Amino acid sequence: MPAQSLVVGYDELAALKLLALDGALDSEVKVSCADLADRLDASNQTASRRLQRLDEAGLVTREIVSNGQWVSITDDGEWELKREYEDYRRIFENVAGVDLTGTVTGGMGEGRHYISLPGYNEQFVDRLGYEPFPGTLNVELTDESIRARSAMESLDPVPIDGWEDGDRTYGPAVCYPASVETAEGETYDEAHVITPERTHHDEDQLELIAPVKLRETMDLADGDHLTVHVEEAP
Repeated sequence: MPAQSLVVGYDELAALKLLALDGALDSEVKVSCADLADRLDASNQTASRRLQRLDEAGLVTREIVSNGQWVSITDDGEWELKREYEDYRRIFENVAGVDLTGTVTGGMGEGRHYISLPGYNEQFVDRLGYEPFPGTLNVELTDESIRARSAMESLDPVPIDGWEDGDRTYGPAVCYPASVETAEGETYDEAHVITPERTHHDEDQLELIAPVKLRETMDLADGDHLTVHVEEAP
């Protein structure tokens, strides 16, 4: 499983939002703990601790100088803000799912191995209602869909628990119900997007599982255009 940032709370996210409003997503900004404390309605020490926590979690980088600190938001920090944004979109815009577009691409062959492992396979049968074909369909997302992918974070997935087999530990994952549509309008409705839990690495790729080999069932080849309709778990 890829590394992930430490979890932060709502207090730290409030500070992160203020930093973004000051321009820290685009470049370094000069931050005064006194000013940040005033805007957060907190003490200087509390503001300083929140910045330190954001730094430790990998959501910002800091350079402390004599009269303050230069702060910029990392890619991980931007992702956390996008997750918050998608939650609010879901509240106010009644977002029930997300459509992602891309092209079929070849994978590394690792999906076949992991999908077939009994610790995962038994959960797929129990929680998804089918035994997946041993392999995944890989979709390389367009730039617009890479940005839109964070909307998945506001949807409730099907959890797949981590497990151990005595030799090693396998991390948890989540599955989102999905339908796949080709450029010609052919659809397949019994698929799931699978992704390691709490990760945003490889955002340009989607991996899909289904009870059938999607490439054969939908007559797909590398480079074919697809739309993946991702929904919330029932």
